[in-house]
Amino acid sequence: MRPRTIMAVGGHIGDMDLAAGPLLAQVVQDGGRAVLVALTPGERGHPRLSIDDYRRQKISEGEAFAAAIGADFHVFDDLSDGFLEPTDDVAGRLARLIRDVRPEMLIAHWKHSIHTDHEHASTVAERARFLAGLPGWAPEHGERHGVAQLLYAENWEDDRGFDADSYVPISEQAFATWHAAISGQAFARGETYGFRYIDYYTAQLTMRGCLARTDRAVALSTGDGSRVTVLD
Repeated sequence: MRPRTIMAVGGHIGDMDLAAGPLLAQVVQDGGRAVLVALTPGERGHPRLSIDDYRRQKISEGEAFAAAIGADFHVFDDLSDGFLEPTDDVAGRLARLIRDVRPEMLIAHWKHSIHTDHEHASTVAERARFLAGLPGWAPEHGERHGVAQLLYAENWEDDRGFDADSYVPISEQAFATWHAAISGQAFARGETYGFRYIDYYTAQLTMRGCLARTDRAVALSTGDGSRVTVLD
């Protein structure tokens, strides 16, 4: 991919690390800037650790993952897993971050999910994109910025109605960087509820690579049924 700034917004730490992490690693490898945002820590996802203990662990894991792939990392650690609301207050916070980062591309959750936080995170990302580019909105928080492209990530919990129409090839180096980084997250290793996240997303990269006529690829959706394209 040509150098650019891409921001990926997830409901919890780990969401975009899995679904968009290989793409973010590729962006950095190609000389661009990657920004990873989690709207909550995802602190209620461990069957044995306390909420406070797992919040600290998730934030530490998120910071380590971002550092390993060369991305910037932001988490709204005062918001709570399971209780994310798509309010203008949350969208405004994200919009101010968008104005500061000034990404050309925004990656969000697909809007239909088995997880309410994911659906709300999608709404927040869309609203934040609108506010960040809205003339006259919060001029004290920087010059307005229109994000040129909004794409939705492929997440196994967000597959209802998801139609992949855009593919980004992932190099061996970017894949290896992502794989090593995501292996540092306990839930991705299957240590919380046993789901084999790393195996699933590795297989998905291979499957999408077959469709894109390359070794591995991340699939995204424009949400409008566009013809299939391979992004450079």
